[in-house]
Amino acid sequence: MNRRLIARVVGLILGIEAFCMAPSFLIALVTQGPDVRAFGASVALCAAASLFLSHVRQDSRRLQTRDGFVAVALCWIVLSLFGALPYALCGFSYIDGFFETVSGFTTTGATIVPAPSALPRGLQFWRALTQWMGGMGVLVMVLALLPSLGEGSVNLMKAESPGPISSKLRPKTSETAKSLYFIYIALTLAEAVFLRVVGMPLFDSLTTAFTTISTGGFSVRDASIAYYGSEAINWIIVFFMFLSAVNFGALFQMQRGEWKDALKSEELRAYTGITVAAVALIAAELVLRVGQGVYESVSQAAFQVVTLMTTTGYATVDFDLWPHFSKAVLLLVMLVGGCAGSTAGGVKVSRVVILAKGLRRELRRILHSREVRPLTLEGARVGEDTVSSVSVFFFAYILILVLCAAAVSLEGVDLATSLSAALTTISNVGPGFALIGPTRNFAFFSGATKAVLSVTMLFGRLEIMPLLVLMFPTVWKK
Repeated sequence: MNRRLIARVVGLILGIEAFCMAPSFLIALVTQGPDVRAFGASVALCAAASLFLSHVRQDSRRLQTRDGFVAVALCWIVLSLFGALPYALCGFSYIDGFFETVSGFTTTGATIVPAPSALPRGLQFWRALTQWMGGMGVLVMVLALLPSLGEGSVNLMKAESPGPISSKLRPKTSETAKSLYFIYIALTLAEAVFLRVVGMPLFDSLTTAFTTISTGGFSVRDASIAYYGSEAINWIIVFFMFLSAVNFGALFQMQRGEWKDALKSEELRAYTGITVAAVALIAAELVLRVGQGVYESVSQAAFQVVTLMTTTGYATVDFDLWPHFSKAVLLLVMLVGGCAGSTAGGVKVSRVVILAKGLRRELRRILHSREVRPLTLEGARVGEDTVSSVSVFFFAYILILVLCAAAVSLEGVDLATSLSAALTTISNVGPGFALIGPTRNFAFFSGATKAVLSVTMLFGRLEIMPLLVLMFPTVWKK
């Protein structure tokens, strides 16, 4: 393992974190908030650690696949450990600060803060910015800013990119990273402008854009998006949440004017179909059983389905009060998540499609033993190694979910709370049901449970394998 090069990558990441903390420090200075010293000290500590690690002499410039996975896992852990400093220095316990930071970087949106509006402005901005940084991926940011990192840098993107099949949009890895960030920044600015035009305050519109495009869900308001009471704001956010959970490869094609090719995407059609079906089912139940109006039901169903399927986690209503069938539908879309290669969490639509096609192929083999039919996705044949990795991933996903739910249940909470806590953290959604519903938070959990949920969030965002790789003793051998 190329330990020195990995240490240098971690140092570069800490340097970027120190740079990203600077705006929060400036906001704290301008507003004369109580978080000035917290951010000043945090920036200094990040910068000092960055200078020390980034000047480590490296043995070679080549990152192997194993090195990429280790570097990604270590970077996210170290980022979270240092990112928790502003919270800890502002009076939060360190474990609470770590939980909030991990929730931010992994774009989960689960929070221990009961009143976000009471936080100092600098800390509010840092909460939103951690989600924006983590949405596209901090290692992708490094590759966009530092294309001379060295050979094998594609292994960093491969280890951090969500989805079973990853491909470069451009010949060079750095060019791919820049293209992704161009789309990411353009979407963020576009949403911020739209929200400002319809009346959302400037600070709110910027932080909401950060947490929408990253599908994060942190809000500076205690009542989340329900605070604004605006249908225009709701529908703008629904549109950008939906778009942010689309594969950025398809968005890249749209940017180049290749709309027909983008719209032919099998994953995009499945993602749209699942969303529309879930909205229709919930809206129908709200009309027929609850007695709501048609538009109100469709509006509420659309927002909650999109916010949970894209794993954003905003709220405009307390969906925990909805009928059981509607909550079951919401649980399913939380599990599925968005498209591969997007900022959304969950299992990913492409994996669900591959698993469904794999099931159909096995049934055909039973009925027609001599029939040989390859499994395809997006018109291309899916290799057996990919099918196997998807199956292994799904097994590991469910196993971690069950183990996390069992650990949470040791708190003495009900099944709905423990199961939804595990699902919402591994799928990087945010709110759950019962004691962690959309109007509540995770503050009541013990420190040990918060640590378990934090690790589960990291497993979900890094798609399990990078963290599992760290547990193998052979990885640490040269």
